[in-house]
Amino acid sequence: MKNAAKRLDLSLQYACGREGLPLRADFFRWARAALEGGGVVTIRLVDAAEGRVLNRDYRGKDYATNVLSFPYETAPQLIGDLVICPTVVAAEAAEQNKALAAHYAHLTVHGMLHLQGWDHENEAEAEAMENAERAILAALGFGDPYAV
Repeated sequence: MKNAAKRLDLSLQYACGREGLPLRADFFRWARAALEGGGVVTIRLVDAAEGRVLNRDYRGKDYATNVLSFPYETAPQLIGDLVICPTVVAAEAAEQNKALAAHYAHLTVHGMLHLQGWDHENEAEAEAMENAERAILAALGFGDPYAV
């Protein structure tokens, strides 16, 4: 029964082109690694126009962002949506000189932690969340996403 508690039902929606995007299996592996219990999660990949509208409507910021998290339930299992904008992810990876897969993995883990209540509104929360991300990503074989 222990495995059932960590079960992840993952849906992937494409509201943009699929070329150059990670496989569903990659998103599943990254999301599951950051999941503390069981969950039902949808990852929606959107173009910059939809990303901008969602970021504006839900966060009051009028630009497309890399990942948005929409938690609906956290107990007895996690239910939520992640919205990822591949245009922004690719631009950030290039600008930061990061491998694209590593950046997708980081943002998926980051978003999954947000779905589970993690935040980075103050320095202590940010440090705790970044340390959790580093540990999860290291277990997945990725380097420190915050290294300069």
